[in-house]
Amino acid sequence: MLFQKSAQSMIALLGFLVAVASAQAADPKLANVTILATGGTIAGTGATSTTTVGYTAATVGIQTLIQAVPEMTRIANVSGEQVFQIASENMSNEHWLTLAKRVNTLLAQKDVHGIVITHGTDTLEETAFFLNLVVKSKKPVVLVGSMRPSSAISADGPVNLYNAVALAATPDAAGRGVLVAMNDQIHAGRDVSKSNTTMVDTFRTPELGMLGYFQGGKPFFYRQVTRKHTTETEFDISSLNVLPPVDVAYAYANVGPTAIDAFVNAGVKGLVHAGVGNGSLPAKVRPALSAARAKGVVVVRASRVGQGILARNGEANDDELDFVVADTLSAQKARILLMLALTKTNDTKEIQRMFYTY
Repeated sequence: MLFQKSAQSMIALLGFLVAVASAQAADPKLANVTILATGGTIAGTGATSTTTVGYTAATVGIQTLIQAVPEMTRIANVSGEQVFQIASENMSNEHWLTLAKRVNTLLAQKDVHGIVITHGTDTLEETAFFLNLVVKSKKPVVLVGSMRPSSAISADGPVNLYNAVALAATPDAAGRGVLVAMNDQIHAGRDVSKSNTTMVDTFRTPELGMLGYFQGGKPFFYRQVTRKHTTETEFDISSLNVLPPVDVAYAYANVGPTAIDAFVNAGVKGLVHAGVGNGSLPAKVRPALSAARAKGVVVVRASRVGQGILARNGEANDDELDFVVADTLSAQKARILLMLALTKTNDTKEIQRMFYTY
């Protein structure tokens, strides 16, 4: 524990020193953008320049990433902090709370105009949605990653990072919620999903659509987000150190209640059921979910399909069962909203309102 605290203090000190050095050379005509590094493939390395799978994530530090894209200094005053150095499959609730608090602290400073967060792609969409709900500023916050490690001959990280800094530096990105910059596209943190295991165009918003493009290193917007976010949400994580435990139970042919019963016995406060189709409840599962609700667990019906509105009182009588439906959120994003909702209330009607609001 003492070592962990010392390491965290050293990281904070290094981040401060880098920020001071950057500020001394700042161009007053440019926006000040802070890059918060968390690891991931964008900071990964492989055995050879052609290694694009089987590489090691989170090995390159933030200063090396910044130095690899010197062109960024022409579009923003860039400083960096190494917040974490992990592969994103290891991202936890505690990591999210630490990151969100740091983002809010930085954005409260007048001399910080935007934030870029480098992140592994596996859970990037989840971190983006969490921040979309808890960041308390209209200033741009942009998540960026890469599908190929920094050592690859065709690494996509440098151009993605350049675009992300350009996006965070433009006033036009303010008030649009947390954004994702990947593959020359701009996506909303609420709606985007990773859709392919390895391709560089993996981040998609297939039905609701991306927000815009990058061309020549400049962002162009074509649509707005409509769901409330950031400064418009009711969630305050400033005094939170833990989030209520919420898990996801996945449906499939011949599924039984084993996972649901295990989660309830483990003490979850909320449970997202990723049902088939329109969130259908298999006959073997329905009694277990009803029993969970009777024990006080808040149940959210979602779908494993990945697109579309989850109809309330469609494949199940949600009013009678006292369930919540996920609207258009994926199961993994519904889990995030449910955790935050449970920090405010256990009332399923209020929680359903939140799912239709955010």
